[in-house]
Amino acid sequence: MSNKPQNVYDNPEFFTEYIAARDRKGSLNDLIEQPEIKKLLPDISGKRVLDLGCGYGTNCAEFADAGAARVVGIDLSDKMLGVAKSEPADDRITFMHMDMSDVDCLDGKFDLIFSSLAFHYVRDFENLTKKLYDKLNDDGELLFSQFHPLHTAGGDGFDFDEEGNAVSYKLRDYVRPGIRRIDWIVDGVEIYHRTFGDITNSLSDAGFVIRRIVEPMPSEEAIAVRPKLTKHFIRPCYLIVSAIKKL
Repeated sequence: MSNKPQNVYDNPEFFTEYIAARDRKGSLNDLIEQPEIKKLLPDISGKRVLDLGCGYGTNCAEFADAGAARVVGIDLSDKMLGVAKSEPADDRITFMHMDMSDVDCLDGKFDLIFSSLAFHYVRDFENLTKKLYDKLNDDGELLFSQFHPLHTAGGDGFDFDEEGNAVSYKLRDYVRPGIRRIDWIVDGVEIYHRTFGDITNSLSDAGFVIRRIVEPMPSEEAIAVRPKLTKHFIRPCYLIVSAIKKL
């Protein structure tokens, strides 16, 4: 198996549809994931921040606005970085074309390493966590979100009743980690499934102390925008983890 990640975001069809979906009001990211991960952000005033899988740089800009001294955003997608670099420049922000598995090549260390919905694309998560631990200053924090393990283990999705309401969810090979191919915007998008234990044990083995784990649910406000989000009470879509580097 090749160690090179798929980089589906540079697929023209995928990129166009993805940007359109993110720009529409009521995306899952905006309604469920982003509000909850932002609640866990530490004070970053004067701090060095690394954003892994920074996409088109929205979070990087917010970190700079919050007073970060330096923000480095890395992404594998030229198309996503092209959008990020088209925004008004901020001399505190640097965007780099890089696979996050090469993070050990970056100069210096960081006070916060952040990643939003990118780690499920990483093949060797255990190796990545060790590199991230080394790139953090003492008491630095790793804060990330990814697809929930129950989501990455999804087989045939939800079961629905006669009224079209989701009533249960089907799993497939939950305890078997590895590559999964899903149809999302385009066919054959590659993600990696790991169990909840695989994720937390990798962090612990690398030396991290887990501060908080959140399995975000849709709020009443989110359900008002998209009523069908109630299906996520059956199976969470995202996992958010905050972990601290302690010596």
